[in-house]
Amino acid sequence: MSAPPSNAELVAAAARGDQPAWDRLVERYLPLVLAVAGRYRLSGRDTEDVSQTVWLRLVEHLGQIREPDALPRWLVTTTKHESLRVISAHRRTRPVDPLDSAELDSEQAADDLDEGILQDERRLALRAGLAELEPRHRELLLLLVADPPLSYVEIGSRLGMPVGSIGPTRARSLSRLRDTAALRGYLGSDEDLYPGTGDRLDHGTGRHGRMPS
Repeated sequence: MSAPPSNAELVAAAARGDQPAWDRLVERYLPLVLAVAGRYRLSGRDTEDVSQTVWLRLVEHLGQIREPDALPRWLVTTTKHESLRVISAHRRTRPVDPLDSAELDSEQAADDLDEGILQDERRLALRAGLAELEPRHRELLLLLVADPPLSYVEIGSRLGMPVGSIGPTRARSLSRLRDTAALRGYLGSDEDLYPGTGDRLDHGTGRHGRMPS
């Protein structure tokens, strides 16, 4: 069975106008976009608008992407910004009751949402980074964070590894994990993906099902 195409391959093909490659990108990351938007409790229509805008923004910048492995991080950030823009627009069009505790708690709720999204983003980056590692390094790191915890004796027995070598191998495995494309993309800035991502997002229209011509 052949390995699935990498982000770099899909982005390059989609930038050339390859519709199947674009469809694969959408299929791969649409659940992530919807999950992030879902944290903001948007209506179905608003969620669809956010999703459409995110994919339109991606189409606009396909040819400028420098780090395809950082794409999930950019999608999370862009979806978050667009969701907040929609919420802000709604707040400007309805009166605010100063005695409404929900309004008074809104800043704390936004902080909680931000933290949840950051946790999802970290998990996604770690999962992608682990997938890039050699099996022995990946298996060691996963056993080291097993729940319930395993002793070094148990880990060594499972991996056929001397107990004394687990510590040094752990350090090498963590170093290689930090150096994976997924973690480099997560730890880098949005500007590493492509220039101009810091600009204020403008609301646009368009479907994510097909690439705009």
